[in-house]
Amino acid sequence: MCGGKIRDGKLSYQRTVTMENELKYQVVKSNHPLTEFVESFWLLQNQSDCTREVVVLPDGRVDMFFTRSATGTFHIALLGIQTQPERASIAPLRQTYAISFNPLAVHYLFQTDIAHLVDKGTILPSSFWNFNADDLNDFDLFCEKATKKIHSLLPSEIDERKRTLFNLIYSSKGAITIKELAEKSFWSRQQINRYFSQQFGVTAKAYCNIIRFRASFQHIKEGKLFPQRNFADQSHFIKEVKKLSGVSPKQLFKNRNERFIQFSTLNSE
Repeated sequence: MCGGKIRDGKLSYQRTVTMENELKYQVVKSNHPLTEFVESFWLLQNQSDCTREVVVLPDGRVDMFFTRSATGTFHIALLGIQTQPERASIAPLRQTYAISFNPLAVHYLFQTDIAHLVDKGTILPSSFWNFNADDLNDFDLFCEKATKKIHSLLPSEIDERKRTLFNLIYSSKGAITIKELAEKSFWSRQQINRYFSQQFGVTAKAYCNIIRFRASFQHIKEGKLFPQRNFADQSHFIKEVKKLSGVSPKQLFKNRNERFIQFSTLNSE
């Protein structure tokens, strides 16, 4: 991994390139002031001549995909919160650019809700944010263009309750109760659950469980097949992993042919 900064208001980033069995994954992490809204910009390319069948696991992000087919067809898709494993096929030599947003971005950048997009996606206008097929020719230029556009949409003010809420969830890696969230964010449990349900289509507890699973996924990759986070016991841990991955921790650890992927942890440090 190499990290770098371009000063004077231009793109500041940490870059990582990962190769996983002919899958090329390149990520550029966002920096302040984008970090509250954007986790990363990334590309994924299948560099083999064969279609790769994978299972994408939930990680709590909202993803915007920019793809161009072999025939030149260009489209942009927005995917909501994922709550279950999803099978996907990655075509040979197909390249996808993406922006991974933190949920806080939904209201402030898109000015809408995505409750109807749980485990689903929607196609956006092909000219969304003034992107086009030519923007997929250079990943660095794509990141710069996306960064400038998002900068122009950043709000002047953020609801401190929402900021605190997500900071608590991420800093605890999801191992926090709704009661604790309510006490520390000065929101009632009812208000928190209403916000999550209306904005994202999931309960606050379900979202915390996804973030906790996201942290556990990296532990499982390292062979730690027992609870590392706030699980009641081993049985509870296995049940939650099966719910969000479709298989047991042991099967997830074996990950034959690198079938299971979670984009946010392909390059965990």
